[in-house]
Amino acid sequence: MPYRNIVVAIDLNDECSQILARARDLAIANAAKIVPIHVVELVEMAFGGEAALDLPKFKLELLDQAQQYLESFAAEYPGLPTEPPRLAYGDTRDEIHRAARELHADLIIVGSHGRHGMALLFGSTANGMLHSAPCDVLAVRLGPGH
Repeated sequence: MPYRNIVVAIDLNDECSQILARARDLAIANAAKIVPIHVVELVEMAFGGEAALDLPKFKLELLDQAQQYLESFAAEYPGLPTEPPRLAYGDTRDEIHRAARELHADLIIVGSHGRHGMALLFGSTANGMLHSAPCDVLAVRLGPGH
């Protein structure tokens, strides 16, 4: 069965072009639509004494910056068969799985750095996507020469 709805998880960095290139090729080959998603994940820390950071305000600033970047980012890839990008806040794996279910996605594409040693033990976004994903997952190997 060809893929029809592809959710593409992007980190809004230079490496995401590798992920989008793979997504574009699959979308064209399958006449599929692509929905880019970026998840802002904020680790709320407990501060001893007075908190110097207004977390709700900081969260809104992070989301606003990510939204602006997503909009300018989408404009840099003309011809990419995309739906409007999605921005979410929360746990990366959970939010991407939620978007995939809502959009009836049949493929999630994420980047992978091929972690080894201690980094592998602590997990990664790509590894997290595999567990309980509602559809197929493609991990695009990132880095020089890929």
